[in-house]
Amino acid sequence: MELKLLYQFTVDEIKEVEKESSRKNKKTGEVTITKKKVKEKVPLEVKIKKPSRRELEDAELQYTIEMSKCIKQGILTKAMLAKKYSDTGGTFTEAGQKEYGKLYKQILEFQNEYIKLDSATKLDAKQKKRLEFVKEEIAKVKRELVEVESNLQGLFEHTADVKAQNKLLLWYALHLTYIQKEEENSDVYQQVIKQVSTTLAFWFYNQASTQKEFEEIMDKVDKGEL
Repeated sequence: MELKLLYQFTVDEIKEVEKESSRKNKKTGEVTITKKKVKEKVPLEVKIKKPSRRELEDAELQYTIEMSKCIKQGILTKAMLAKKYSDTGGTFTEAGQKEYGKLYKQILEFQNEYIKLDSATKLDAKQKKRLEFVKEEIAKVKRELVEVESNLQGLFEHTADVKAQNKLLLWYALHLTYIQKEEENSDVYQQVIKQVSTTLAFWFYNQASTQKEFEEIMDKVDKGEL
């Protein structure tokens, strides 16, 4: 069955290959074959498939498991951290904490709906319209969340939510990436891992969903603009 792709790309690997060359003696007619090892670029194809509904369900379960592990280890969630700051008279007021909780709930609901719609095999006109609406709403809510979270100077980076999301992105990378068979210790894999991780992060946070969008993002990443 043909894969429904999220994004595909190639990376060049420098490999040592053996080349043969032949030379014929004009006098004797004897042909001499020589072999020489040379280094050349070999393209390595990488494909990232769109998750199926079953994979999305498995991913949601994985996220829940990781969140539970973090909380049992005493790691605060974003909501817990926001409440803590509110209770101790920190950055968040009670009203600010409630507003943040509302925004955070919205972004999670919109992200889940977007991923499910985007991974569907076929959408009718109403679903396509809903998909575009959800994408616009995600961008809007995210801008508001970023503004709020930036005031906490990066403390949210160590919350259970972020740790669970990082584990989830790793899960997606392992289950959605198809790569041309290659030696496991190849240096090019570091480049592949970086590009796969970037692709899935932008997809997960709903900033890209088409081959063209991903190519534009990767171009900006290469130029240092992102």
